[in-house]
Amino acid sequence: MAEAHAKNHDYHILEPSPWPLIGAVSAFLLTSGFVTWWKDIHIAGMDLGPFIFGAGIIGVLYTMLSWWTDVVKEANTGSHTRVVQLHHRYGMIMFIASEVMFFAAWFWAYFDAALYAGDPQLYSRVETLGGVWPPKGIETFNPWHLPLLNTLILLTSGTTVTWAHHALLENDRQGLKMGLWLTVLLGFIFTCVQAYEYSHAAFGFSGNIYGATFFMATGFHGAHVIIGTIFLAICLLRAYRGDFTPKQHLGFEFAAWYWHFVDVVWLFLFAAIYVWGYGGPVAGGGH
Repeated sequence: MAEAHAKNHDYHILEPSPWPLIGAVSAFLLTSGFVTWWKDIHIAGMDLGPFIFGAGIIGVLYTMLSWWTDVVKEANTGSHTRVVQLHHRYGMIMFIASEVMFFAAWFWAYFDAALYAGDPQLYSRVETLGGVWPPKGIETFNPWHLPLLNTLILLTSGTTVTWAHHALLENDRQGLKMGLWLTVLLGFIFTCVQAYEYSHAAFGFSGNIYGATFFMATGFHGAHVIIGTIFLAICLLRAYRGDFTPKQHLGFEFAAWYWHFVDVVWLFLFAAIYVWGYGGPVAGGGH
């Protein structure tokens, strides 16, 4: 009977899992709760938005922890064969491609406002922006101060995560741990510097198109840095548990891919928004 059910293929047949359904419900609660909270919508006379949002956050985090724990167990019990790993790589490539399009939308919004700020046919927009970019009255960040510092921090973190990857391939466990420690630390420092920068912004999110496009593009990138830092921190924890081997380290490989993607996006943000969009100490001259 056991021989009849013996696995004679390289594919991974998944057991029934509750996490897709629980994750979908949690994500719905998170987004609907956020909108309800943001728009100050009351349900039956009560402000339930924060509670719905909190329940969604808890559900998403619980789903992530439980689902990824199952994936780690699958990897450690031999379910991730070479064929399965290849398909996982295809999936990660598609995910990163979708992230590229996500950020392309924010770049599109930014350049749409910037390049057509002086178009005489768009009278309402010219009137709003003053015919220049950055709009009159907007004092932008000097790209050669904190933004340049954060660029150097993120580029350095790209080298440390590469160091960790090569150390793993050579079965250098100490090099793997040290590289991951440095990468996580640099990711944390980047987030702190960006938070400090935001707290000293001379413009707000609402009320002007520059602030909206700036904070949406750089803010979502900052969220990706935080996610990537957590991703790498989990890899560091797994490295201490001895989970990764030179031939079996798909989780770490995906974390490294994700981190390099975050690096590249930041370079485009730095060049387009901070350098190209710099209006000088007092904005008013623009491009």
